[in-house]
Amino acid sequence: MLEFINASWSPFHAVDEASKRLVAAGYKKLSERAEWDLRPGGRYFFTRNASTIVAFAVGMAYRPGNGFHMLGAHTDSPCLKLKPVSKGAKSGFQMLNVETYGGGLWHTWFDRDLSVAGRVLLREGDRLVHRLVRVEKPILRIPMLAIHLNRDIGEKGFNPNRQTHLAPILATAVKAAANRAPAAAKGAVAAALTAQGPEQEGAEQRNGDASDIGAGGKEASGPRHHTALLAALAAELRCNPDAIVDLELNVCDTQPGTIGGVEDEFVFVGRLDNLAMSFCSLQALIDASGDAALEHEAAVKAVALFDHEECGSASAQGAGGPVMRDTIHRVAGALSEGRPDAVVRAIQSSFLVSADMAHALHPNYADRHEPDHRPAFGGGLVLKHNANQRYATNAVSATLFREVARRRGIPTQEFCVRSDMACGSTIGPILASGLGCRTVDVGAPQLAMHSIREMCAVDDVAHAYNHFRAFFSDFSALDACVDVDALPPPDLRGTMEDTPCDHTVH
Repeated sequence: MLEFINASWSPFHAVDEASKRLVAAGYKKLSERAEWDLRPGGRYFFTRNASTIVAFAVGMAYRPGNGFHMLGAHTDSPCLKLKPVSKGAKSGFQMLNVETYGGGLWHTWFDRDLSVAGRVLLREGDRLVHRLVRVEKPILRIPMLAIHLNRDIGEKGFNPNRQTHLAPILATAVKAAANRAPAAAKGAVAAALTAQGPEQEGAEQRNGDASDIGAGGKEASGPRHHTALLAALAAELRCNPDAIVDLELNVCDTQPGTIGGVEDEFVFVGRLDNLAMSFCSLQALIDASGDAALEHEAAVKAVALFDHEECGSASAQGAGGPVMRDTIHRVAGALSEGRPDAVVRAIQSSFLVSADMAHALHPNYADRHEPDHRPAFGGGLVLKHNANQRYATNAVSATLFREVARRRGIPTQEFCVRSDMACGSTIGPILASGLGCRTVDVGAPQLAMHSIREMCAVDDVAHAYNHFRAFFSDFSALDACVDVDALPPPDLRGTMEDTPCDHTVH
């Protein structure tokens, strides 16, 4: 899992890493713009916007109208993203203009070794090419204000302004200009820049560095990105900086994840929410979709990893978009053998597990948890409940998912938020309402959610993977025993008067 997360600095990288693993496992990549030739026993995947990926394996025993057994997670995490005009300047420093994405704990981004990752568009002749980029060298930093200049932080707390306090430092203007100027002029450039006072700051922000003109696309207002940043990207891409047409970059922590704790029982890494569930879902599908596993399978096993969960999922590639419905319609339709109701029947026979990390009991803030719902490290996946449908779990979906675990000896836990606190949400209710299929919300317990560096238990990674794999392996047989909307058996249809009071309903 750490290898997967350490390689996935952005949703684009997470999808790329997932694609590589699927191809290595024998999955065939499809294009949404082409016709799909699908067959029972086939393994397929497609991507949308290169930041969402859907993979599915068709059981050999699949028949028109059979259901989809799906795991859904998301590839995005709270972070800082570069603005379209990222070039900024303050008090003799080259800065990056960034905006917050999602609900991050932004104070944790200070004093970290930062860099950038994401995608760029390159011009290659008459073509525009999509390329992924990751600068592993720490090129950015957001320094804290010294305690000597912020004496009341202990009383008032630390609540940085997102516009004025979160801009990362890229370089000093003196060094950046000197490194780009001809050797004979370096001294003069340095002297001129050093002579600038704070009154020049507004002019810097408006006009930028004269030497940057033409870099990253020159518009009427001037260049959009610092030459130094474009040079760093070009070095990684092995291209000319002038070939960079546009970019979509996240600010990222360069410190890799690791196993920690005196007993080696913890995982310390950023983006656990929700790359941990993305990895466990993906690996479970790969390991539960070999030829032998599909031979007698009657369902379609599927994993969908969506972008944009952290900002509401309302996008073409988010869970609020048509990705999952499109998948079911195309797959069930292609396998329908001309039966018009096959797609609707497939949806009603389907089951979705919405997998998003859960809140473990925090030992220093135990009072923030509902007294009888306290997920613990090592206790297995957490089933999330909320009467107001912030989670999609109900008694039937919870029982079925618990039963999968019970038959394999895998532990589970329950979570419900305090009644006097607001409850978060997931892709579960969004997909359940959009598809109309049975859904359960679950997640591995973690601490420091939405911090730049989070933690969970090693054991819970194993529990999650084993539970998800058991779901793919066992759910078809289990689900055949349950239909809450079916008519009761004939011997249970009598009136109250003719039904024995001690009759047990199985």
